Amino acid sequence: MPFATAQDGTDIYYKDWGSGQPVVFSHGWPLNADAWDAQLQFMADNGFRAIAHDRRGGGRSGQTWDGNDLDTYADDLAAVIEKLDLHDVILVGHSTGGGEVTRYIGRHGTGRVAKAVLLGAIPPLMLKTEANPEGLPIEVFDQIRAGVANDRSQFYQDLSESFYGANREGSTVTQGIRDQFWLWSMTVGIKGAYDCVKAFSETDLTEDLKKFDVPTLIVHGDDDQIVPIVAAGAKSSKIVKDVTYKVYPGAPHGLAMVPVFADVFNKDLLEFARG
Repeated sequence: MPFATAQDGTDIYYKDWGSGQPVVFSHGWPLNADAWDAQLQFMADNGFRAIAHDRRGGGRSGQTWDGNDLDTYADDLAAVIEKLDLHDVILVGHSTGGGEVTRYIGRHGTGRVAKAVLLGAIPPLMLKTEANPEGLPIEVFDQIRAGVANDRSQFYQDLSESFYGANREGSTVTQGIRDQFWLWSMTVGIKGAYDCVKAFSETDLTEDLKKFDVPTLIVHGDDDQIVPIVAAGAKSSKIVKDVTYKVYPGAPHGLAMVPVFADVFNKDLLEFARG
């Protein structure tokens, strides 16, 4: 299998489909690169080179005890980009992956980057603080940690409901979509999954967003029950300079995997990539 080697020697698995301008995808918690398969195929079918990696701690990448933080995730992304010697890259990040993309730009700049896409992404900060009253209280993240620590299999099954908006009237989310969420999540080691909760909830990415100097597309569903739009897309869109901000009415957090919303997102992504 194809691997890049991280700074600490960890193997980072990636898939690399098609040819053309590279589009590199970073996935959300607690999933793996397979969550992007529909977009990888779509972009490769449309003349792009589509790449996605498994975040350390899960999938086919190494499961490390340390390094489950956004600085290291960003450096792992850099290792993939540098291993493949990619230039003119379009970075696409969903949820925690959006934080990974944001911290990558904050730490590594945009020398290899042409554009960025943040989808239902965690920046600037998920945690409620005095300076960030729109965020979620720490108790929400403590409950997530408890779910992972005590019965992660059932927790992931339950989480798939709000992740995809299956609890909303008129939802077309199938059991298959929910089952794949559980399957991907269970490939992530408990240590990496647990530590990542702190990484995605308590990392302030405001200063990283200020370093964006490439065209950026921010997409967020206004019915996102995991990363509420008011503390995320709505705020990030006011910090990033060259931004196109799109709100999808009624869309859940995992909109890229729900066909009715994925079709719209794929179209917007392709239009942005070609623009």
